[in-house]
Amino acid sequence: MSLQVETLEKNMAKLTIEVADTLLEKAMQNVYNRNKGRINLPGFRKGKAPRKMIERVYGAGVFLEDAINSLLPDAYRDALKECELEIVSQPKIDIVQAEPGKPLIFTAEVATRPDVELGQYKGLEVTRQDTTVTDEDIEAEIRAEQEKNSRVVTVEDRGAENNDTVTLDYAGTIDGVAFDGGSATDHRLTLGSGSFIPGFEEQLIGAKAGDHVDVRVSFPEDYHASELAGKEAVFACDIKKVETKELPELDDEFAQDVSDFDTMDEYRKDLKLTLKIRKENAAKEALENAAVEKAVENATIEIPEAMIQSHAENMLDDYARNLQMQGMNMEQYFQYTGQNAQTMIENMKPAAAQQIRTRLTLEKIAEVENIEVTDEEIDEELDKTAKAYNMAPETFRERMQDRRDDVKKDIAVQKAITLIAEAAVPVDAPEQAE
Repeated sequence: MSLQVETLEKNMAKLTIEVADTLLEKAMQNVYNRNKGRINLPGFRKGKAPRKMIERVYGAGVFLEDAINSLLPDAYRDALKECELEIVSQPKIDIVQAEPGKPLIFTAEVATRPDVELGQYKGLEVTRQDTTVTDEDIEAEIRAEQEKNSRVVTVEDRGAENNDTVTLDYAGTIDGVAFDGGSATDHRLTLGSGSFIPGFEEQLIGAKAGDHVDVRVSFPEDYHASELAGKEAVFACDIKKVETKELPELDDEFAQDVSDFDTMDEYRKDLKLTLKIRKENAAKEALENAAVEKAVENATIEIPEAMIQSHAENMLDDYARNLQMQGMNMEQYFQYTGQNAQTMIENMKPAAAQQIRTRLTLEKIAEVENIEVTDEEIDEELDKTAKAYNMAPETFRERMQDRRDDVKKDIAVQKAITLIAEAAVPVDAPEQAE
């Protein structure tokens, strides 16, 4: 194999790869050997026709395409090993010469890793988040816990109120004629939720189990079903059940049920400490993100389109895997959303470009700052991941042997983030400064 490399504009390169005619001939013979058993040729038993006879009947290139397809992956892989460029995209392959008895010549147009011109990344001013824990914060946390520990009870001694849930059958008509989607049985509706047509839920206030209520409403002019928009309708509603949420009393018994403390005072003090830690962690993360975002904005990078395309395609693959974990495939998703792979890739490209820009900037900072990562740090990170997957650390390390360089880069990037954040200058937001 021989290789020629041509540098193109905008961080692109063209690799011209030549594969010896002997290798092409060997590949064609292999294709013939694999397929001859399925070929019928008059005058020969099935599978016994000589290759030259088959080529005479079907053309000299009958086995050529499959031979080329078998040679391309290894030839391209060998070219990458020989090439000193760092390739960051899938290749765009173009066959230049493909004839029996001659060398196979093809080109691969690829994106190369772009250089990064760093701007300021130390001493960046970033807004500091307020980490004060207010009484309102504590009470909101307690109310949320109170909601989680509520129970639903059936109401029998009063009519339905806002926030109650009614179970009902309903049948809607317009001018006495039923319409599609206008009826349901055993539907649970929380009054005040705004999930039904405006005016519907309010007319069920005061209703009790066993009541019949005719609800009269008008569909909004901008209703999604155009045939119903602006029309007046009557919904015959039969109320089957009224339920309400019963909240526990906020007393010492509640504190004992939801925490390790005996009194509400102790519980509130612990909540204040927990919320303080939570706010401080969130503020630290926000400061890191803001500092990194500014450092990335200050950097100059010309990202090749092919690199963005490849990254967006990888993002789509990740999305498809996540869907599979939820029991859905991409074909189903496309049917539900009306999208296709290409539109999703196009929509993902801005995020892909930003992710690439951020990663390249951080890697450049790690390089300029001579950030080092030890083998012990790599092993520690691998062991942490192994624990998350419930795997033996030794087994996981062995499986990840070929990925140690990737883990090393990830750790270096994280160290770069820490460096940028620690060098940042936090400033209070205007409202805090006042």
